[in-house]
Amino acid sequence: MARCPRWKTRHGLHWLLDEAHAPVQQDEKLSHRFLPGNRSWPRRAALAGAGRVADTPPGTLRGDTLIGMCGRYVCRSDKQKIAEAFAAGEAEDFAFELAPSWNAAPQSTQCVIRISAQTGRREMLAMRWGLVPFWAKDTKVGYSTINARAESLLAKPLYREAARQRRCLIPADAFYEWRAGKVKQPYAFALKDDRLFAFAGLWESWKDRASGAALKTFTIITTDANELVAPFEDRMPAILNRADYGRWLAPTEANAPPIDLPLDLLRPYPAEAMKAWEVSPSVGNTRNDGPELLEPYQNAVPGQRDLFLS
Repeated sequence: MARCPRWKTRHGLHWLLDEAHAPVQQDEKLSHRFLPGNRSWPRRAALAGAGRVADTPPGTLRGDTLIGMCGRYVCRSDKQKIAEAFAAGEAEDFAFELAPSWNAAPQSTQCVIRISAQTGRREMLAMRWGLVPFWAKDTKVGYSTINARAESLLAKPLYREAARQRRCLIPADAFYEWRAGKVKQPYAFALKDDRLFAFAGLWESWKDRASGAALKTFTIITTDANELVAPFEDRMPAILNRADYGRWLAPTEANAPPIDLPLDLLRPYPAEAMKAWEVSPSVGNTRNDGPELLEPYQNAVPGQRDLFLS
């Protein structure tokens, strides 16, 4: 398996992912400079020696194309709407605050649906985006685990146990991808009926050995791109059909054979049920997070906006 450069190598991939996905409060200018939507990102990543095809982490390159990356999405729905859409009880049952996000980025806290070990029912929790396995020494791995490839979940220790016992739903209203070119142009993707949907995901609970504080994290599973997403990216988030939510969430035994796991649900979502439209390059900066980000881009070249629309 191809390995990434060491985490603390200044010009290595992990350093780039650290800067790209670090919370904006740490260094807004530096974080923005390395975001995937920024035109300097491909050049910087290429100089860093990225672009390995096998086991390539999110945000690296194959040629000029970012590989296997679902790095931004939208969840503008409130807790009550999410609770109703996913049959997850009542919004007032869950104490955490949930602000709408039109530009959810790695390392941010988002809403996740899972099965409660206490009640056996669906529940909503706030979790950080970037999976940190319970056995990890620290949380640094979370910068490079925002996505997990569907076809290798059981082959990688990072995801194997979670794929068997800790599956979850990540509510979303849309997600973003960037069209390659001298200036990378973002597009939004959503369902044609504008319905709230769910990415297939995995979750983990990690405990700090020094303080005892618990951290719950998640990753979004990706699969092959459908015909609508393929012009932008060779991967897309695995969107589940509503009728499959129960099967995906249902617990399985730790030693269950692969055939008993619902991995067959991790397939490209039908392109004919989706739509795409060009949005503002402002999406490339995590400091921007408002409803205007989902509006059709007014400066699009005439005729270009509808080029990839389903």
